Amino acid sequence: MHANTSATKHHPNTQSANYIRLNKWISNAGVCSRREADELIQNGRITVNGALVTTLGYQVHSTDTVRYKNKVLTPKKNVYILLNKCKNCITTNSDPENRKTVLDFVKGACSERIYPIGRLDRNTTGLLVLTNDGELAHKLSHPSYEIKKLYQVTLATGITAKSLTAIEAGVQLEDGMVRVDNISIVDGDPTKLGIMLHSGKNRVVRRLFEALGYQILALDRVMYADLTKKNLPRGKWRYLTQQEIYKLQQQVSASRTGNKGKKRLLAATHNKQNQH
Repeated sequence: MHANTSATKHHPNTQSANYIRLNKWISNAGVCSRREADELIQNGRITVNGALVTTLGYQVHSTDTVRYKNKVLTPKKNVYILLNKCKNCITTNSDPENRKTVLDFVKGACSERIYPIGRLDRNTTGLLVLTNDGELAHKLSHPSYEIKKLYQVTLATGITAKSLTAIEAGVQLEDGMVRVDNISIVDGDPTKLGIMLHSGKNRVVRRLFEALGYQILALDRVMYADLTKKNLPRGKWRYLTQQEIYKLQQQVSASRTGNKGKKRLLAATHNKQNQH
């Protein structure tokens, strides 16, 4: 049993540039969100200078040693950038063919090494988040967190009612079934569609329409999570606000909690059925 001997070393209300809240330290180290860090603290998973700390709001000094799973946590400056990607630009950190990459558009934005979350193919335009926050990047990319993306699709020929019904019912691709959250015709023009989905499959929108015999002329991601292209011209970038970062963290936290609830409900239903 660890003693909570360090809990009184620094007063929780200490006001100094050298002190920060323990949950912020953990979050800045890239372990998890601040809310999840509070859970780790309450559950006795964090030590400061070798002593267990379970006090929420506890302040740590810049010289303290914070450990989780016996690993020293070192805070880093996390950077979050939103880019409105251009066409003919690839989503990668470098390219052996010296083609323009998304990182070329954010040169000088920060000294930290950032990377894009997920991918947009060369000819797809729209929203892309770049960061050095590995924990958040993993959660935003993983299908189990069901992060929604909204695309505007321009087709070479107008979509039929039959195809719309097929997409709404789900389309079987070679790597599994794809179900959309919503699809609608934009401004009464059957060649222009808005489609929302949370699938993490590679090139999923293009492959979905190709499977039904349609050619995509333009594909633009206009929303990612709750982020939009408002006041962000094509080829430009900006830093995410603290509120936007917090909302992203809340989304992945709420999504994961919801998915766990769904799994528990499915398991309980399955067990109940087996009892009859």
